[in-house]
Amino acid sequence: MKTKLLAILAGSTLLSGAAQASDVVFAHGENPGNPRYVAAEKWAELYAACTGMSVNVAPAATMGNDVEMLTSATAGIIQITANSQGALSQIVPEIGLLGLPFLFADLPSAWAVMDGDVGEMLDSRAQSAGLKVLGFWDNGIRNITHLSKHVTEPADLAGMQIRTPPDQMTIDIFEALGASPAPLAWSELPTALQSGVFDGQENPLTNIHSARLHEITPYVTISGHKYEATPVVAGLGWWSGLDEAAQACALDATAEAGALQRQMSFDANEALQDVMEGEGAIFATANREAFIDATASVYDKHAAQFPELVATLRAAAQGE
Repeated sequence: MKTKLLAILAGSTLLSGAAQASDVVFAHGENPGNPRYVAAEKWAELYAACTGMSVNVAPAATMGNDVEMLTSATAGIIQITANSQGALSQIVPEIGLLGLPFLFADLPSAWAVMDGDVGEMLDSRAQSAGLKVLGFWDNGIRNITHLSKHVTEPADLAGMQIRTPPDQMTIDIFEALGASPAPLAWSELPTALQSGVFDGQENPLTNIHSARLHEITPYVTISGHKYEATPVVAGLGWWSGLDEAAQACALDATAEAGALQRQMSFDANEALQDVMEGEGAIFATANREAFIDATASVYDKHAAQFPELVATLRAAAQGE
């Protein structure tokens, strides 16, 4: 980690030409075609038009993995990152609660919670750690892929070597299901799957398809076991140096690009099963009730640490 971060810091010298020519560096980890990639380009267009500043978008983890991009934003090497819930939860543990198992019935339910008081509270926690949450884009409801079989019952996951993001909630879920989870950076996942380090992984269909993971792990189980957001995060030092007009431009760009990104994610979630089946993926549906029962202990663990927030989230997710 230290060596890789030093490489990024050194690489920032190579970026200096772009940084001198642009006022903002917006970094993320996705490839062309992914909704996050499209939305980042849209954000750059909107912010540049609103402020007159130029924006350099650095996609596909060219500025490091999600944890490293957050570190770079705090340090002022980059200004903004469309990041991951798991990585940010290492800095703001409360954000990991958005991924409580089977918390949200659907994507609009999750968005409504993040756009309300819960999102404001998470932003406040992030600012205490030197980051500003500009908004929450979508990273979908997640499903499981496997090299050689479907995992429709909790017993099917017993001992499964499964890659997770660097997110304690996801690890807790799969430990409760009897699997052997291990975190790994998103950018390293395809190679790890191809080499057999893992039996499979979990992600929304959008990410699975854009990274072609279904070509490596063709057995896709629709489990819907958790939700993840894509927090759009700015370094607080950069943010605090903007005038109110520029801050408004950043927030408006995040909201408008986020509406596009969320709609793309929603549409993909509806359509991608047919597309992926045409490309050789084999689908099955998990026994949802059995999975819910098997992961009940995850709520007990996190409610012991954050009782009020867990209760608030459960009520908000049910529209109360």
